[in-house]
Amino acid sequence: MEAKAKAELRYARISARKVKIVIDLIRGKNAKEAVAILKYTNKAAAPIVGKLLKSAIANAVNNNHMDETKLYISEIYANQGPTMKRVMPKAKGSADRIRKRTSHITVVLKEA
Repeated sequence: MEAKAKAELRYARISARKVKIVIDLIRGKNAKEAVAILKYTNKAAAPIVGKLLKSAIANAVNNNHMDETKLYISEIYANQGPTMKRVMPKAKGSADRIRKRTSHITVVLKEA
C-alpha cells in the first residue's frame, strides 16, 4: 500500500469557488514548488491553502516518515461547507439575505 499524508481544513471562511481557482494552480505539482507558487499568488485563498499545504508536508515528514523532497500533491480539492445566513437592512424597511459561504479544503500528498 502506498503511503500518503493528508491535511484537511474544515469550515474555512472563504467560498469554495474562490479556493478552486488557487488549487488548480498547484494540482499535481511537487510540494516545495507548490509552496513557492502559493507564496507569490495574489489571491485571498493563497495563504489559507499555503498554510494547509505546509501542514500536510509536516504530517508526511513527522507522522509517516516520508522524504520531504519526494513529496507531490496527488489530490487537492475544495468542497462547499455550510453557509451562514445573515440579514442586511435595505430601503423601505425591507431586508436582504447575505450568504457567508464556507468551504472544506483537503490536500493529499504522496511520495514520488
